[in-house]
Amino acid sequence: MVSLLNARSARRIATAAAYGGGGLSLLGASFYALLRAQARFARRTINGVPLSDPPDADGLYGPEQGTPISFVVIGDSAAAGYGVSSPEETPAALLATGLAEIAHRPVRLTTVAEVGAASSDLAGQVDKALDADPDVALVIIGGNDITHQQPLVEAVRLLAEAVERLRAAGCHVVVGTCPDLGTIRPIRPPLRWLARRASRQLAAAQTVAAVEAGARTVSLGSILGPEFYAAPGELFSEDRFHPSSAGYAHAAAAVLPSLAGALGLWSAEDDVPEALRGDSILPVSIAAVAAADHAGTEVAATEVGGRSGGPRGRWAMLRNRRRRPLPDAEAARTT
Repeated sequence: MVSLLNARSARRIATAAAYGGGGLSLLGASFYALLRAQARFARRTINGVPLSDPPDADGLYGPEQGTPISFVVIGDSAAAGYGVSSPEETPAALLATGLAEIAHRPVRLTTVAEVGAASSDLAGQVDKALDADPDVALVIIGGNDITHQQPLVEAVRLLAEAVERLRAAGCHVVVGTCPDLGTIRPIRPPLRWLARRASRQLAAAQTVAAVEAGARTVSLGSILGPEFYAAPGELFSEDRFHPSSAGYAHAAAAVLPSLAGALGLWSAEDDVPEALRGDSILPVSIAAVAAADHAGTEVAATEVGGRSGGPRGRWAMLRNRRRRPLPDAEAARTT
């Protein structure tokens, strides 16, 4: 059962981000002081295996005929594909290929995501993304806000502003919420438990704010959570912090249905909620907390009886999207 206390917390944080509020920290300063030595050890372990820069996957994917869909990818190292060696292994390339196959149209990919980016970098990335006149954007952000101890309210506010700018430009937006940093093996208890709590708290608040700003969200905390923890050798790259090519493919398969849904590429039966797979309509704050515990769950605004909201806030559809197999990105790239 979804915790109403956690739902109220997510709503409170998103409201503070929208209307101004105190700098709510992801974790208390006292916890950081007590765990500083452990964090330094984890950082040395992670940084001990340097990785090359993310490969450049930008270009045209899918058929050469037809008007291309402009797809931009915004965010941090998880969005950029840090940890893989070839362009076709990046999540952006996998998703561009998948969109092209579903739409039967070419997809023009533009990646402005950067390694080390936090929510404070989103405004500059959106400036670059808008130059591509995007039809749809994927935003993945949040991990560095936690590791760099950024105020939660500020991180959520900056994400909402980025979504609003993209939507104002006519761009559909899907946000991959903060992944579960508690799955990272070099981070040991009790820091691991606190990192997991902070990740889920930020992901829930991001969901509320992003949906209210006009985006759809996909929970990456759960998709990169238990499954990554159970198979770290397969799903993490050599630094044991960033996903491997298999890990990125796993996450991309969860995001692809939401990108297709945002663009209206589903057939009628694909986009109808199904009770058997756990779809439901909830207040967005409750849906946000539920999404943090279910792999690949999408949250998007909806209406009930012609009304966008009820006594507990905006209505949202919680969908457990069916994952579609990803086609070969290398074969699909034409430029």
